[in-house]
This record gives sequence, structure tokens and C-alpha cells, in this order.
Amino acid sequence: MTRMTPEEADKFRRPVLDTLGEDDPVQVQDTEIEHWRRLIDQAGAHLRTRPEPDEWSVLECLGHLADSELVTSARYRWVLSETEPTLIGYDQTAWVSALNYCTADAASLLDFFGALRRANVALWRRTPATDRTRVGLHAERGPESYELLFRLQAGHGRVHRAQAERALATVRRPKPVG
Repeated sequence: MTRMTPEEADKFRRPVLDTLGEDDPVQVQDTEIEHWRRLIDQAGAHLRTRPEPDEWSVLECLGHLADSELVTSARYRWVLSETEPTLIGYDQTAWVSALNYCTADAASLLDFFGALRRANVALWRRTPATDRTRVGLHAERGPESYELLFRLQAGHGRVHRAQAERALATVRRPKPVG
């Protein structure tokens, strides 16, 4: 994995943070599970259907968010417990494929994601504001504070929920005849 320049890291982060905007990242993350529960119900038979062979299904988007929440859980704890720890990156596409989310049980995956999310929000709430400025050194993006990581995670959830909603809309669209 290659280290980004500060400008490249900002270019990567900006769309995710823009998706969050000025919204409270705690509120956004607190409501995420319920949004996904409704989306899974709406998907029905299309839950595992990819809009294109190289795009993720609704369930694969959820699997990615669960992976992200797991990795971010560790990052939060390293940043809060160690002095400027290295935060490793991961290949999200490889994880979604290797962990076979296309065949996962949606309810179990949502429970896993929800448990991680609730634990991470509880950690945020009990962390003193002064500790939220603690920094880890992301292997690809460079220095990131606990607060920035938390805000990114809130925006990241919105990005992939929108991706899942687009995937569902696409697979539900009638196919053109002839």
C-alpha cells in the first residue's frame, strides 16, 4: 500500500466528510442500523443481486460496512491507547470477495455490524474530548485523529448506504425488451 500525499489524502477524505456535512456523527451512527434493517427488508429477493458483475449487491455493501466497523474498532482503540500507532489499511474488495458476503445471512451480518457500531458509539461517548484529538498514523493517508476517524466512519456509512440503495434501484428496474 502506497502512502498518499497530504493533498491526495484530503481528496480521498473530502467526499466522505461532505456526505456527513454538519450532521452530528453520533446521531448518524446511532440511526444507521435501522436504515439498514429497512433497506434489507426492501431488497427482498434482490438482496444478493449485483447491479453489474463488478459492483456490490446490497448485502455485499453491508458486509463491507461490517468489515470497516471491525477495522475501525481496532483503529479507535489503538489511537486512544498508544502513542501515534500505525493504522494499517486493507483491501476492501478482497475482503468482500474472500469473506463471501454474497452468501451471508443478512440478519446475522446486521447483528454483527450493529454490535460493533453500538460498542464504538459507546466508546466515543465515554471518551473525554481532550482524547479525541489523539492521532494515529494511517499507513496510506497519514495522520488521522480519533475525531476524524469517527467522522469519516459516519460519512462512510452514508456513502455505502447510498451505494446499496442505487444497487437496489438498478436491479429492480425492468430490463429493456429486445
